[in-house]
Amino acid sequence: MKTDIILAGVGGQGILSIAAIIGAAAVEKGLYLKQAETHGMSQRGGAVQSHLRISDVPVASDLIPLGAADVILSVEPMESLRYLPYLSSTGWLVTNSTRFDNIPDYPPYAKIEEEIGKLPHSVILDADTIARELGNPRGSNMVMLGAATPFIQFTEVEITRAIAFIFNRKGEDVVEANIKAFLAGFSHSARILHPDK
Repeated sequence: MKTDIILAGVGGQGILSIAAIIGAAAVEKGLYLKQAETHGMSQRGGAVQSHLRISDVPVASDLIPLGAADVILSVEPMESLRYLPYLSSTGWLVTNSTRFDNIPDYPPYAKIEEEIGKLPHSVILDADTIARELGNPRGSNMVMLGAATPFIQFTEVEITRAIAFIFNRKGEDVVEANIKAFLAGFSHSARILHPDK
């Protein structure tokens, strides 16, 4: 079992929390995990990316080779395009549709959507709106984690348990709100994978 994941977005969008939850799930399952240094976290609004490599055998390098990522999980649509050269031919791009206009020449969303539409496997969802409708406006990263989970070889239960572990110190209400956001994203992708259910 091997899963290579690239997390992408901008500073302040909760990439570290996503990485911590996936890491906790991997450790709980007795898997090996390597994470490359994340870039841009210190600057809110700056580009962020992280490589996560999970395997049932020791992982030699923390960097994912070009064309080898199983999943690109992006909390910002344009940032998802930066890492397409890393995506394998069978890999999935899972991205939020909500723009974060952090540069003066940000391209029109229609252009971004067109590029994503060329991929054989992609999921685009408005995680910000879903999180707001659940009463958890800061939970869009958990919605995105949920949407990516069907493609990262962890079960719904394994990730829910990891969310509870990571957010436990913040109290039961925070844990429940984040699990609810996660489940909304998970349901979105499950409907895409199994439209007849």
